[in-house]
Amino acid sequence: MAKIIYTRTDEAPLLATYSLKPIVEAFASTSGVDVETRDISLAARIIAAFNDELPEDQQISDALAELGELAKTPDANIVKLPNISASVPQMKAAIKELQDAGYDLPDFPDEPSTEEEKDARERYDSVKGSAVNPALREGNSDRRAPKAVKNFARKHPHSMGEWSADNESNVATMEADDFRHNEQSVIMPADDDLRIQLVEANGSTTVLRESLPVLENEIVDASVLSAEALDSFLRAQVARAKAEDVLFSVHLKATMMKVSDPIIFGHAVRAFFSDVFAEYGDELMEAGLNGENGLASIYDGLRDLENGEEIKAAFDKELKDGPALAQVNSDKGITNLHVPSDVIVDASMPAMIRSSGKMWNENNELQDTLAVLPDSSYAGIYQVVIDDCRKNGAFDPTTMGTVPNVGLMAQKAEEYGSHDKTFKIPAEGKVQVVNQAGEVLMEHKVQPGDIWRACQAKDVPIQDWVKLAVKRASESGMPAIFWLDPKRAHDRNMTTQVEKYLKDHDTEGLDIRILPPEEACQVSLDRIRKGEDTISVTGNVLRDYLTDLFPIMELGTSAKMLSVVPLIAGGGLFETGAGGSAPKHVQQLQEENHLRWDSLGEFLALAESLRKLAEIDNNPHTPILGDALDIATERLLDEDKSPSREVGEIDNRGSHFYLTLYWAQELAKQTKDSEMAEIFKPVAEQLEEKEAEISKELLDIQGSPVDLGGYYWVDEDKTNQVMRPSKAFNEIIDGLNKNK
Repeated sequence: MAKIIYTRTDEAPLLATYSLKPIVEAFASTSGVDVETRDISLAARIIAAFNDELPEDQQISDALAELGELAKTPDANIVKLPNISASVPQMKAAIKELQDAGYDLPDFPDEPSTEEEKDARERYDSVKGSAVNPALREGNSDRRAPKAVKNFARKHPHSMGEWSADNESNVATMEADDFRHNEQSVIMPADDDLRIQLVEANGSTTVLRESLPVLENEIVDASVLSAEALDSFLRAQVARAKAEDVLFSVHLKATMMKVSDPIIFGHAVRAFFSDVFAEYGDELMEAGLNGENGLASIYDGLRDLENGEEIKAAFDKELKDGPALAQVNSDKGITNLHVPSDVIVDASMPAMIRSSGKMWNENNELQDTLAVLPDSSYAGIYQVVIDDCRKNGAFDPTTMGTVPNVGLMAQKAEEYGSHDKTFKIPAEGKVQVVNQAGEVLMEHKVQPGDIWRACQAKDVPIQDWVKLAVKRASESGMPAIFWLDPKRAHDRNMTTQVEKYLKDHDTEGLDIRILPPEEACQVSLDRIRKGEDTISVTGNVLRDYLTDLFPIMELGTSAKMLSVVPLIAGGGLFETGAGGSAPKHVQQLQEENHLRWDSLGEFLALAESLRKLAEIDNNPHTPILGDALDIATERLLDEDKSPSREVGEIDNRGSHFYLTLYWAQELAKQTKDSEMAEIFKPVAEQLEEKEAEISKELLDIQGSPVDLGGYYWVDEDKTNQVMRPSKAFNEIIDGLNKNK
């Protein structure tokens, strides 16, 4: 039987799944399609990592590993919802919740010393950060705003903050000794097995990575970020923010870049509170309070120190005397430095640009901001956007063009595949990448505390990426720009490969260019201001950045993007939007029983998934389901049935009801498949008849707190009751499911 694999993830997307998946199952069942669930939530991944140490009744399958293998087959059809890329504080919170639920799991060891602690840390590190996406992404990314969504945004524009010429916000980034400036890169002439080693100044050699298999034509990079240069840079930015009277903010990816960026975040905390660490640094570091888990973690840890109150007072004084610090939640005093996962660069920078180039201060007011992005690899694109808005004003969603993306990400391409090859250097010396013949391919001088990393981009994904870019340019008629920096060693090698593989395709009449990122960004901005569209063709990190930056300016959110991953083996992975604001959505549901999470990305992905089934199984019904769903989605937008932010108005559950109503109506009246029309005619009639009753049921339950039985590991019965509160609606859906 044809099959769609639906992922169970975290936070608001998980809650929405409790409401939407029964609907999807019911509709798909009429076409002989099973919708199966695989749990890749943070909590489930933690449990799976300790299966061998848990009793049999608590063990669960390693769904992520299973899906990773499935993604390498032509039969894969996976709908992938946003998941948590866990920071250490999130890991600890999830572990605590599972322990309280009866799972005998070890605490997260910050500094493992025993063999048991080292084993636990290794297991937890396999779950931490971007563990999910690299495992599933066996194809490259095709991400764009569907026509219906773009049309709706033009008719119903989201709010954009006004810009003025005297805005003093800027981006600060390193000008030397960071990953970009120190990068080295090679194109492998043949299959090989590399070794990464540290040759210390005293002559001793430590192997950092014994075996790194690589393939012919694979691009392998290495780089190092100097800890000394980083500290100097960060202290200078703290002083600059104070002198310019702007907010200080740090923007990193401390979830996806799970080794390097938490370390950099710790440097930022220590730089901001340099006086405190100058006086109390030994005590704080000995207690593990180095800032890498954020200021909130330090405050918690101070309770266990004998002079904790004295040190807390010193923090408070420096917080008062230093530059104003950007706030995540000014009402609760949660600053930009409190939790590393609270300020994720690809979401935080577009939000700042959309809000007049400002962030929130402690008085809950917007203020000009110094946005600190230490590594300069991609920071320049945000300065280009800020300068453009300062000169030309905010973008107009009613007229602006669109910037879809073709992103290289297959098989852990580039920086997001660097985690197992990233090291905090323990001693002075040089790090070398050595091939089997003993030749040193790349070498960097290093000092203690430096961050060294290696990255890979395999040849088959690069070829597929170029092919996908040409295909999208040909289908859309849009120019396609490869964003490649001639000043980066990796990008120079990538340009060589792109130019080679473009010759394999018919590009006559197509506008395909290769430009440095800042120039590519400016060209794209100039075009969207004129209402023109431009495909961005980028590597993995820029893919992440741009597929938030442009959609947030165009649509108000990146959750409304269609994200298709044509898998290299022939299957399909369909991603459903971003999850950056999911924690706030969960909090509102818990407090007010109103879920404002918008499942639009899920609707779009599901339609593509259904159409893909026709390719895999020659199922004539599934394209009908998919096409009708697209029409229903456009109608949902036009009739303003998306979730509201306010209690007492339509929320995620109400939006799901109206999608179901419109989907059934479209299926009932379509003429391509009479069998489907006959099935859905009575369903549509029942939903129409019960519309007022169901809408009232879904509104009446709002306004009071609800108990989900957990955050990372929710209670099934409680969450089902919260997310499926309409008896009348449930009876119709469950009845359709039973009649499959």
